[in-house]
Amino acid sequence: MKLVLTAFAVLLAGCGYHTAGSANLLPKELHTIAIVPWSNATTQYKLSNYMAEAMSREIISRTHYNVVADPAKADAVLIGSVVNLFSNTTVLDPATGRGTGAQILVQTQIRLVGKDGKVLFFRPNLEFRDRYEISVDPRQYLDESQATLERISRDVARSVVSAILESF
Repeated sequence: MKLVLTAFAVLLAGCGYHTAGSANLLPKELHTIAIVPWSNATTQYKLSNYMAEAMSREIISRTHYNVVADPAKADAVLIGSVVNLFSNTTVLDPATGRGTGAQILVQTQIRLVGKDGKVLFFRPNLEFRDRYEISVDPRQYLDESQATLERISRDVARSVVSAILESF
């Protein structure tokens, strides 16, 4: 029985499967990543800050790479850009005709460039969406759009770091 279990374990070890998040296909000499301020072609001025902050937090919490501010002191530079932002009403109040639900769509471009100028990761068009509610009563109105943009920024960071590490 012990021999059968050992043989089975040896077969499984060589099958090529691995758990998600365990592969790292970036160069072994990469130890530091600079995250430069994101460019922003939208009117949401804080969105680029949210993206860069979320990306820094995600890299620090999920990888062994050090995040630095100065690109000259980094082995690679992460360059992000908010290309477009769309916001539209998705649910209307039948009594007043006012919007009670909205959706935000954010389009981004992301590139990780090594010290030698080699592009290690590039996504020219990543889209992320989120929804939020709008209060019909003006006395109870609370602008949820900024919180939604922060959530989208965290989603972007999670997705990008996963894609970079797994080279998808």
